[in-house]
Amino acid sequence: MFNLLAKIKEILRRWWSEFTLQTKLMAAATLAVSLFMSGLTFWAVNTIQKDAQLNDTRFGRDLGLLLASNVAPLIAEDNLTDVARFSSRFYQSTSSVRYIIYTDETGQIFFGIPYSSAEVQNSLTIERRLQLPNFPVDHDTLPLVRQHKSPNGEVTDVFVPLKHEGKHLGYLAIGINPNATVVNSSNLTRDVTIAVFVAIWAMVILGAVFNALTITRPIKELLVGVKNIAAGNFKQRINLPFGGELGELIFSFNEMAKRLERYEEQNIEELTAEKAKLDTLVSTIVDGAILLDTHLNLLLVNPTARRMFVWEGKDVIGENILQLLPAELTTQLQTPLEQMIQQNATESNESELEKNPETTSLQQKISPGEYRISLSQPTSRIVRVLLTQVFDQHRGTLKGIAMTVQDITREVELNEAKSQFISNVSHELRTPLFNIKSFIETLSEFGEDLTETERKEFLETANHETDRLTRLVNDVLDLSRLESSKTYHLNGVDLSQLIEQTLRTYQLNAKDKELVLNKEVEPNLPLILGHYDLLLQVMTNLVGNALKFTPSGGIIVIRAYHFKTKSKQFNDKSCVRVEISDTGIGIAPEDQAAIFDRFFRVENRVHTLEGTGLGLSIVKNIIDKHHSQIHLISEVGIGTTFWFDLALYQDNCSPSEGCNNETILPRTVDVHPNSLLF
Repeated sequence: MFNLLAKIKEILRRWWSEFTLQTKLMAAATLAVSLFMSGLTFWAVNTIQKDAQLNDTRFGRDLGLLLASNVAPLIAEDNLTDVARFSSRFYQSTSSVRYIIYTDETGQIFFGIPYSSAEVQNSLTIERRLQLPNFPVDHDTLPLVRQHKSPNGEVTDVFVPLKHEGKHLGYLAIGINPNATVVNSSNLTRDVTIAVFVAIWAMVILGAVFNALTITRPIKELLVGVKNIAAGNFKQRINLPFGGELGELIFSFNEMAKRLERYEEQNIEELTAEKAKLDTLVSTIVDGAILLDTHLNLLLVNPTARRMFVWEGKDVIGENILQLLPAELTTQLQTPLEQMIQQNATESNESELEKNPETTSLQQKISPGEYRISLSQPTSRIVRVLLTQVFDQHRGTLKGIAMTVQDITREVELNEAKSQFISNVSHELRTPLFNIKSFIETLSEFGEDLTETERKEFLETANHETDRLTRLVNDVLDLSRLESSKTYHLNGVDLSQLIEQTLRTYQLNAKDKELVLNKEVEPNLPLILGHYDLLLQVMTNLVGNALKFTPSGGIIVIRAYHFKTKSKQFNDKSCVRVEISDTGIGIAPEDQAAIFDRFFRVENRVHTLEGTGLGLSIVKNIIDKHHSQIHLISEVGIGTTFWFDLALYQDNCSPSEGCNNETILPRTVDVHPNSLLF
């Protein structure tokens, strides 16, 4: 029962809450007016009834006294016949009298109208008595009035003592009916009031229902629709069969929703296309791109940044950046990141970051929001980090921070190499230019004082320095060309012809130095995939170095033979190995690691031999262009052997198809043949 009442109460509460404030106020005002009018009506009816009751009481008392005074002598004489006749005429003369009853002192009825017990008494007669009220002792001669309810209304009972000549004879009881006119009027007023009250509330309820069906419901539907539209649900429609202004309003709302839905679809398509472009751009840029929110949590990480910080396969979105970066980056970037977050929205990222003296990593403030940091983990490298604040369209609220991470290790190395290169070239150019200028100035100023032999010696020295300067410039140009992004067309090359040309070039030089220059070339050597002029330069550089560093009586051998490599770098295919061996002074182990660096010369340590220090660097670059590697094995005082492998030329593979990329890969020689050293 309690649950049922609670459920009904909840239903009523929900039903009441659905009405508008205006409807609630109208209902409250109607209730107050109806209650006031009903109360006023019931008060008037009650007043009329009380007045009617008072009139009935007065009438009953007067009538009882009049009747008692007339019948008391007759009762004293026991003349009941006249009492009956007189009482009957009295009863019939007025409709207000309901009954007339005569009793003795004990209340036993001896005569009454409309009934009487004056008939013959027998054993079957029922004795009737009247319950008399208690009369006050000091007012036992005055009538006593009371009321009782009957099916026909409230009856006024009047009890009058019957006395004659001081003798108490009994009591007269007269019942007075209520005034019919007054009763009917009050009943009619009450019924009309109730009917009006019910009619008013019926009209209120009907009005509320009509209001809910015709006005409140569509307005609520419109309100819900507007809220859904504001929330971004442009599929909202209102389907209510209303006409007039309300119908036009619903129609206009639906049209607005349709247009907004079309605009949304167009905007979504455009945004999707732009997002796809942006995602493609972000994912393909070579720099690491990271987007942070105002709590330094990751919102976006492109694949480059994931590779840089080894985040592949990890769900780092939503994580704090300071807990994921390497220690060097966290140390250097924590302060500027927190400062950017705390800055006012109108401030730019121009705050300076003080260097942390406790860290060993390299940091250099390049420009506002730009930092250069040296990392040791996961690999040793140098990165440039750009921090940029991201504001809303009004530049009033900071939305996050964009982080761009660039791996500038190669750039730094190239800058250092460029600086070293310029320094070395300047040094190498200065020496021959100074010698040429000195000897020419000497010839110009003191030529007449010099002998013919001295002048010839000075001219030969100047010519020799000029040749040295020319070789240096040519080597620099060759190295610059090789290190550029220029690609060379590789084709079939006959190594036997290339080796013969090299031998012809240096045969006389070897003879002058009393050196033996031989070749050991396998017969019917297949064509290799390469560039003839570049490989010729490799051979000339290596043989030229061998002639330079081999003393008289030594031997220089050029070998070329066909074999099948066991290395996967050539996909287990056949290739040709080329070796240049000498019995020269050899290269110390500590110099072998740097022998292919630019401007590195062994004579830099002994200061006995000339050279630009670029020959082996050029050789290395040319062999790299052929997708192979140059190797050496050397021992001081015994000799040196350089070797490299070249892929075979495929007749069924066009060089333009890049087939060499499938057959030639960088490799490391694991086993050196015994014939490498003499």
